[in-house]
Amino acid sequence: MFEGLQDKFQEVFRRLKGEGRITEEHLAAALKQIRLALLEADVHFRVVKEFLARVEEKALGGKVLESLSPAQQVIKIVHDELTATLGGEDARELKMDGAPAVLLMCGLQGSGKTTTCGKLARRLAARGRYPLLVAADLQRAAAVEQLVQVGARVDIPVLRPEPGESVVALAQRSLREARERGRDVVILDTAGRLHVDQELMAEIAKIAATVSPDEVLYVADSMTGQDAVRSAQEFARVLPLTGVLLTKLDGDARGGAALSVRAVAQVPIRFVGVGEKPEDLELFSPARMASRILGMGDVMALIEKAQETVDAKEAQRLAERLSRNEFTLEDLRDQLRQVKKLGSLKSVLGMLPKMGGLKGLG
Repeated sequence: MFEGLQDKFQEVFRRLKGEGRITEEHLAAALKQIRLALLEADVHFRVVKEFLARVEEKALGGKVLESLSPAQQVIKIVHDELTATLGGEDARELKMDGAPAVLLMCGLQGSGKTTTCGKLARRLAARGRYPLLVAADLQRAAAVEQLVQVGARVDIPVLRPEPGESVVALAQRSLREARERGRDVVILDTAGRLHVDQELMAEIAKIAATVSPDEVLYVADSMTGQDAVRSAQEFARVLPLTGVLLTKLDGDARGGAALSVRAVAQVPIRFVGVGEKPEDLELFSPARMASRILGMGDVMALIEKAQETVDAKEAQRLAERLSRNEFTLEDLRDQLRQVKKLGSLKSVLGMLPKMGGLKGLG
C-alpha cells in the first residue's frame, strides 16, 4: 500500500535527519522532493499545492528552525497536514436509522462493488445486524449469480430479481422482504455505470428517490487514481453521496485517489478494502493512514484485525498447552493457521513501525 510514496517520504526524512540544523534551503529542497513524489503518485495538483503551502507555512512560521530536533518537527507537520488532507477526523460508522436501514452502493463497473457489498454485509453481521443483499445489477451478465456466491461465502441471504422486474420495483420489494424476513439492513448492489451514461444515472437517481437510503456509498477502485476522483465528483452531482469506499488498497495503488478524493470531490472516505478476504474491510482513519504512508505503521489496525480474525478461545488453549509443555506439532499447525488469518507477511509488516523496508519478504 503506497509503497512508492512511502519510500520517497522516508528518503526525504532521512536527509533531513542527517542535517544538524535545517535551514530554509533544506526545507525548500525537501518540499520539492515531496511535491514530485505526490505528483508521481497521481495526487491532484491542487491538493499538492495546498498541502505544501500549509506545510511550509507551519514549518517557517513556528519554532522549527531553532528546535533541538527540527527534522522530527517537520515530520510531525507533514503527518498532521496529510491527516487533514485525508479528512481529519476518523470516519463514523454507518448511519442506519431506517427500518430497515438502506445502503445504496454505486460506482463504475469493475470497481469491486459486488465483493465489497459482501464484505460490508459480513462486517455488519459481526456487529449484530441482520443484512439482506439485493442483486440490483440487471445490466451485467452473471451479476446476480456473482452476488449469490458472495452472499454464500459470508452467510448472508441474497434477494434476486423476479423475471421482468425493474430495478426500481426490486428496490421497493427489498424493503418489504427485509421486514418479512426480520432483516434490519438492506444493501443494494446496483449496476456499474459511467457518469456520462445519462439513462443509467437517471435510473440510480430514481432508485435513491424511491427507497430514501440512509447511506449512499460510492465504491472506487484506488488503482484508477484521478479517474476515481473525477467519477466520484460526477456521481456526487446526481446522488446525495455520504461517502467513498476505496477498494484494492492492497495492490499497487499509487495513493492519488486516497489523498485527493476528500479534498476534490468533497466526499469523505468511509471504508477501505485492503485485501481479497471477506474480513479485509477497514473503517477509514486519516491519522492512521497518514502514518502508513509515512512508514510509521499502524499497530491499532493490526490489533483490530487480530481481534476480528483470531479465535480467542483457541489462542488461549494453545497458550495453556505451551505453558504446560504439552505443545505438539498439531498445536503448531493450529497456531500457524491462526497467524495466517492476519494476512500476508507483507501486510503485517506494513502495519509495524519501521518495518516497511522488510515488506519485500512477503
